[in-house]
Amino acid sequence: MRTTLWRNRAARGALAVLASGALALSATACGGDDDGGKSDGTPNASASGSSDVIPNTVKLPKLNGQKIKVTAVWTGAEQANFTKVLDEFAKRTGAEVSFVPSGDDMSAFVGSKVAGGDPPDVAMLQQPGVLREFAQKGWIKPLAAEATAELRKNFAKGWQDLGSHEGKPYGVYFKTSNKSLVWYNTKVFEAAGVKEPASWPEMLKTAQAIADYGVSPVSVGGADGWTLTDWFENIYLSQAGPEKYDQLAAHKIKWTDPSVKDALTTLAQLFGKKELLAGGNDGALQTQFPTSVTQTFTGGDKAKAAMVYEGDFAAANITGANAKIGTDAKVFPFPKVGDRAPVVTGGDVGVALKDGPAAQALLTFLASPDAAKIWAQQGGFISANKNLAPAAYPDDVQRTIAKALVAAGDDFRFDMSDQAPAAFGGKPGQGEWKDLQDFLRNPKDVEGTQQKLEADAAKAFKN
Repeated sequence: MRTTLWRNRAARGALAVLASGALALSATACGGDDDGGKSDGTPNASASGSSDVIPNTVKLPKLNGQKIKVTAVWTGAEQANFTKVLDEFAKRTGAEVSFVPSGDDMSAFVGSKVAGGDPPDVAMLQQPGVLREFAQKGWIKPLAAEATAELRKNFAKGWQDLGSHEGKPYGVYFKTSNKSLVWYNTKVFEAAGVKEPASWPEMLKTAQAIADYGVSPVSVGGADGWTLTDWFENIYLSQAGPEKYDQLAAHKIKWTDPSVKDALTTLAQLFGKKELLAGGNDGALQTQFPTSVTQTFTGGDKAKAAMVYEGDFAAANITGANAKIGTDAKVFPFPKVGDRAPVVTGGDVGVALKDGPAAQALLTFLASPDAAKIWAQQGGFISANKNLAPAAYPDDVQRTIAKALVAAGDDFRFDMSDQAPAAFGGKPGQGEWKDLQDFLRNPKDVEGTQQKLEADAAKAFKN
């Protein structure tokens, strides 16, 4: 789900471009021009230099009639766009490809299929911790020579290392994302007379002004616990800094540390005022991520919410709500809490659960710029593939975000919840997801939340 790019001076420079690139949407996104990228995410060749023609740069075997199952957590627009990638693979190889949704708990889903003797051929995992667990259990297969060669040709060593275990390459990071963005309804902002906030105090002031206008300021997808981990991580990274962040990610400091108290207290400044949340705290807990986005961009200046925090992939949900990016929907970087604004990103890595040419051929394809271009053209997708032409992206914002991500090279690391064992950082109804949902329900209980987080983390890291 999330990677944090923040290590040395060069990386911070690249990320400054990333943050300012997000701001570019406020003024010049192609989606807002009549001649730019279309609001439905379809690229306009005259605007971007792109076209619907997909290059054929990778050699794939003929798999006529072979059946292959692929599983991922993606639903809605993301599933539809990934299906386009699978359709192209089927066209080139003759394989029969089917998509099997895993639900949010990928680890449990794959575990049940392995136990039953019939796992999918390929799984798209969100967490390097899960990849390591699967490799240790022998559930996934190392990349074959062809897939490894394509991976090394197109990805920086850091991305190769993230998909490896004990020196062996297992995975291909196909989809990445910048998850330090706040999208907002321009009509509500204009009607309320507010501007984009750059700091956390400004964020709270802006939210209150919008509430006074009569619209709920912030839409939170609290029914999906992973969104809450992202809220915490952005605040913690900005407030506590990268060194503390790394220590907490590795559980080298406890969740009872004062730095965690500070971050939760800061988050409670927003979550603790129900008038600032669409539907209040109870409503937020019943709102899934896709709805948290669409309800922000449906209804013009009378929408259910004015802004929603999440990654660049929210663009697909925005266009699905018939809102035009750059006109109806704009974006600003997550406001800084400490000295620097945070930048947290995420990624989905493809791994083979079965031996055989079909699974390896699909991973080879996913490592190519050909596969990345298909989804990039649809919007709501960022790739770390350094050989994907920027023109493939449908608007300037996604283009700028992608360029900065590639420019960061090896200088990145995955965020804390994704580095943690799945039992703590990646399962619905337990661990960090549940503890932060309980916190959203009762933001006053900072100390109790810390105690629960530490108890769950200690148990998961011990095992």
